[in-house]
Amino acid sequence: MNIVRNQAHERHCVAVLVDNEAGVLARVIGLFSGRGYNIESLTVAEVDHEGHTSRITIVTNGTPMVVEQIKAQLDRLVPVHKVVDLTVDFDSVEREMALVKVCGAGEKRVEALRLSEVFRARVIDTTLTSFVFELTGAPSKIDAFVTLMRPLGLVDVSRTGVAAIARGVEGL
Repeated sequence: MNIVRNQAHERHCVAVLVDNEAGVLARVIGLFSGRGYNIESLTVAEVDHEGHTSRITIVTNGTPMVVEQIKAQLDRLVPVHKVVDLTVDFDSVEREMALVKVCGAGEKRVEALRLSEVFRARVIDTTLTSFVFELTGAPSKIDAFVTLMRPLGLVDVSRTGVAAIARGVEGL
């Protein structure tokens, strides 16, 4: 008799250290799209200029078994040096930066500015009818700020994606 287990989908932040060369990101993304895995957030940057390595930080969602599959398949790619699930393997810190444009006048403009102070968002551009706020923090903080700005005249949002790092002495 087969027993079907209902495993909940969980959010995972996976860090991947790779060679910094053409086509590596396409191979990593191809692994996800070819197997139907979703990417919620993706950031990539060179982290060691002399060693020619880059760090790819991917936020994905899946059952624990699916996330283990993703990690194993990433680890088998030739340009990959190390794969770490920061959600499971370490205590980690996650941050994201967003630029949020809000247009409005009168009381809505005042309220947008007041809320930006509560969220510690910086005004980096202003006109007589708009603000552009810079906000850094956990993705949930940015989500909350964007939600509050919608009725006040939210026009546009640009997000960097999650940057994450393990706490303590451990390194990737």
